[in-house]
Amino acid sequence: MGTFIIEGGHQLKGDIQPQGAKNEALQILCAVLLTDEPVRINNVPDIIDVNKLIALLNNLGVKVTKNGPESYTFQADQVDLDFLQSEEYKVQGRGLRGSIMLVGPLLARFGKGYIPRPGGDKIGRRRLDTHFEGFIKLGAKFRYNKEEYFYGVEADELHGTYMLLDEASVTGTANIVMAAVMATGETTIYNAACEPYLQQLCKMLVRMGADIKGIGSNMLTINGVKKLGGTTHTILPDMIEIGSWIGLAAMTKSEVTIKNVAYDELGIIPDTFRKLGITIERKGDDIFIPAHTDGYEIQNYIDGSILTISDAPWPGFTPDLLSIILVVATQARGSVLIHQKMFESRLFFVDKLIDMGAKIILCDPHRASVIGHDFQSSLKATTMTSPDIRAGISLLIAALSAKGTSTIHNIEQIDRGYQNIDTRLKKIGAKIERLA
Repeated sequence: MGTFIIEGGHQLKGDIQPQGAKNEALQILCAVLLTDEPVRINNVPDIIDVNKLIALLNNLGVKVTKNGPESYTFQADQVDLDFLQSEEYKVQGRGLRGSIMLVGPLLARFGKGYIPRPGGDKIGRRRLDTHFEGFIKLGAKFRYNKEEYFYGVEADELHGTYMLLDEASVTGTANIVMAAVMATGETTIYNAACEPYLQQLCKMLVRMGADIKGIGSNMLTINGVKKLGGTTHTILPDMIEIGSWIGLAAMTKSEVTIKNVAYDELGIIPDTFRKLGITIERKGDDIFIPAHTDGYEIQNYIDGSILTISDAPWPGFTPDLLSIILVVATQARGSVLIHQKMFESRLFFVDKLIDMGAKIILCDPHRASVIGHDFQSSLKATTMTSPDIRAGISLLIAALSAKGTSTIHNIEQIDRGYQNIDTRLKKIGAKIERLA
């Protein structure tokens, strides 16, 4: 179990480049199974979850060529379907939440897809029902081995249909879209997720020959095609990492430029941080955060009531950044209510912030009230363990702003989502060391 040793309380300064988006990469990598032609993918983040999926694809028979840093070419012209029944596949699939999105492409192209119940972040229940109900509506037969927790869908032919998703699941929508692009006839998906990463997937599939209309809306219309071809795709910068760097700059009173952020794809993320009083300047496609030497003040509602920041499906505020908002609020002037609607366990890490001196009341598993210190009192260094990716980066930001030297164990959780984070932070002045 790896460890970070962080000496907090130092101002940072410099430029930082966000990695490619993890959540987009997991979808895009699964989509290479839809064609036997080469697919080149650029800006692939070098992180644990993505590397696990690349290894899984390779074991499945996909040819993987590394073109250079963060660039790969994949060719799925000799897929080993027998591997899907192997014990090795079951073990590898369980260790990666994103492996569920292998099922849609496999079902579309080969008529069958199997997956063990995936693992991933311990942030509460994430149902797979949306995925499999969509496959069933397209004509697939579902099977489930209760002893091995092994799911499967099979179909001689998929047929287009109308479906209203019970939730706007990003991975569920992606999976169903990848199955529907090669189904016979027209498929309409209502209440579809419309996150930028899902839009990126649809645009890539269109370049491969798919017929998808309504991209960016919550209603997608897909006319199935017989065959898809190769393409080249570049993954967007990771909006979650961009939000993390905004929060880090504010908490450490640092002057930081975040480079090449694809600003137009960030939605309400910049304005949500502005509600905490953080100054965000757009400079071309970069974001500049000046040093907040006088702190930052939370904006109440116009009637004077306390601000509430909550998550929602896109174009609402992404749940992956609520933990960053929460930790940044601990040093703001004023109070804010954080409402985590979409997952029931993502706020449980606040006990570690309370140990550091933060004024937080955990109202219930979904809501936390934060009273900011206004930098009148620093957070205190402590020893803690990272429970998941998003809580881990929030605790790291807290440690970098705290007085003293903190220790964070189980940093593999952070490494699952953030590429060479200690090396990159050192370049802008952070005092952080990694212990094996």
